[in-house]
Amino acid sequence: MERPDSPSSFPAKPKTISGNPDSSPSRDFIRDIVQRDMASGKHGGRVHTRFPPEPNGYLHIGHAKSICLNFGVAKEFGGLCNLRFDDTNPAKEDPEYVEAIQRDVRWLGFDWGDRLFYASSYFSRMYEYAVQLIRKGKAYVDSQSEEEIRAHRGTVKTPGTESPYRNRSIEENLDLFERMKNGEFEDGAHVLRAKIDMASPNMKMRDPLIYRIRHATHHQTGDQWCIYPFYDFAHCLEDSIEGITHSLCTLEFEINREIYDWFLDELDVECHPQQIEFARLNLNYTVMSKRKLLQLVEEDVVDGWDDPRMPTLAALRRRGYTPEAIRRFADIIGVAKRDSVVDISLLEHTLREHLNAVAPRVMAVLDPLKVVITNYPESEVEWMEAINNPEDSAAGTRKVPFSRELYIERSDFMEDPPRKFFRLAPGREVRLKHGYLITCDDVIKAEDGEIKELHCHHDPQSRGGEAPDGRRIKGTLHWVSIAHALPAEVRLYDKLFLVENPSEAEDFHSVLNPNSVTILNDCWVEAGLAGAKPEHTFQFLRHGYFCVDLDSSADHLVFNQTVGLRDTWSKIQKKNS
Repeated sequence: MERPDSPSSFPAKPKTISGNPDSSPSRDFIRDIVQRDMASGKHGGRVHTRFPPEPNGYLHIGHAKSICLNFGVAKEFGGLCNLRFDDTNPAKEDPEYVEAIQRDVRWLGFDWGDRLFYASSYFSRMYEYAVQLIRKGKAYVDSQSEEEIRAHRGTVKTPGTESPYRNRSIEENLDLFERMKNGEFEDGAHVLRAKIDMASPNMKMRDPLIYRIRHATHHQTGDQWCIYPFYDFAHCLEDSIEGITHSLCTLEFEINREIYDWFLDELDVECHPQQIEFARLNLNYTVMSKRKLLQLVEEDVVDGWDDPRMPTLAALRRRGYTPEAIRRFADIIGVAKRDSVVDISLLEHTLREHLNAVAPRVMAVLDPLKVVITNYPESEVEWMEAINNPEDSAAGTRKVPFSRELYIERSDFMEDPPRKFFRLAPGREVRLKHGYLITCDDVIKAEDGEIKELHCHHDPQSRGGEAPDGRRIKGTLHWVSIAHALPAEVRLYDKLFLVENPSEAEDFHSVLNPNSVTILNDCWVEAGLAGAKPEHTFQFLRHGYFCVDLDSSADHLVFNQTVGLRDTWSKIQKKNS
């Protein structure tokens, strides 16, 4: 039979079927607060949120929860959401991170419109706010070293000790602070501190640091500044300047709320945002600390921030995760007031559900064993009709070539099989998916005893894989035509860590999984995958879901394992129901 003009009709990209940002999220305590505020007219009935990442690393799956919450709440209540970079520490920030964060937020399905902001844009106003505190006698320049300040801070049980520089005059503090700004002092020579209460039970209120000297080039302001505000001072002012109504942050910032309110109450600000804390996302077998993730990158434990073993959004995208699945995951886990750990199998479950509905099915052989169909004509090629996705009636069909010589999985054959082995064995008949019924007649071995190839015969009346007499065939195998199949590299992934909570390990390096990736080089895939582009995801029949990697090219196809077919979360739910 002649080869058709278009051997495959795979959709260019998976379509969206669920998890749309427009869909109604689950109710939670934050949405209840916002609804009450709107009903009472608080904040003038406005809702304005923000997603405020620090550009010191790539976003990870934990940030996805915050992105979905902030943008979701704003959209649901007819408000606005800003994307703002908290770029107050030039020593750790990089334009690469700024670009990556914007790319990831867009990929996840959200848009900030014209509301892209930088904390660095407010440095002049923050400086004036600091001067305002000094003039009120609420801030002073401290000339102690970092070690001395830390030693005098006290403990949760004992009060701190006041700095010997705490009672400098307002005039001296103004002069020193201006000279700090003008670059007259070296890094660490002075800091500006708020004058609050060194005996406060809240350690954050014990004269917190406001400004430090740091002679470093900033990615936005260049060398304009050599003093930079500390996060606790800058963050609440950024929210206020932008008119944020609901400042949503994770629970570790609950203790910061008192200092945020103190700054906003002491300063002449027009807007006092309401801080609301929620539990961050914690996944088992994963670290969420950007510091530790940066270590993995810098120490070459992984191949960059987008290594498919990482929990970053860039890595998940490269591995084949979809934004629809991640948004759905964020909706399912919801928003709570107490920290908990989410089983990673739930994330895999939401992904599997989405891919099951949208990913085209293809055949790929990862460990090939040659099969020769002895009664099939040597020069003949038939193009078999194959369904692209049985879950999607609109996905259509494609043509796959069938010929005399095929590859099947080596694990699909056993010479002396156990009783419940339903695949190919000597004298046994099996079905080739979309092909024919074949029976193994002979096993060809090399000198060392390894099986080289199988000789089989097919039933010519069973085209399409169905027995003409209705006999029952238990085994169904996937396969590829040797003459048409494309060579491919396939990367199989396991968890990056061996224990559920790697952060609890004394050294998280000690619990790294040495077998977190396995690279297979002798793999073969359908001819129709020749034009597959990076980020296209397919279900390899009987193997799982695989995504075309960024390293892939027309001459060298590379696939990343996305997720297996086995749904652990569904099994857990059924067991508990």
